[in-house]
This record gives sequence, C-alpha cells and structure tokens, in this order.
Amino acid sequence: MSTTIYTKPGCPQCTATRRAFDRAGLDYRTVDITRDPAAAQTLRDAGFLQAPVVVTDAGSWSGYRPDRIRLLVRRGDAA
Repeated sequence: MSTTIYTKPGCPQCTATRRAFDRAGLDYRTVDITRDPAAAQTLRDAGFLQAPVVVTDAGSWSGYRPDRIRLLVRRGDAA
C-alpha cells in the first residue's frame, strides 16, 4: 500500500500521526507542504484545510486519526 503523510513544521498532530505510523510499523513517505506549494494547493483544492493529510490507496483523511491508523493495521498494511 502506498501512503503519503502531508505535514508542516510545528504541527503536533503531524508528529502524533508519524509516531503512530512508526509504532504500528506502517510504511509511509512524508511531504512538507511548506516546501511543496503545488502539493499544498492540490490538498486545498481537494478540500483539506488542516495538516496532516494522510493519503492511502484506501482513502484519505486529515488530522490525527488513531482510529483510521488502527484500521490500516487490521487490514494488514503494516510492513
């Protein structure tokens, strides 16, 4: 499964999301939206107004969502 976490510096929910992914053994790549204006605009165009934004093959969400992360683990998306 391909997962991208769009983050920004100083974002506690971003840090919590990355830590939860790490603890769960889930693979992901990060994109700092302050360094990638095109990615930031794409997320805004899609209606996302807060970081982090997590995009997986199974869907996407914004904010720290431990419930959604647990679902990924249950589906067997852990490395």
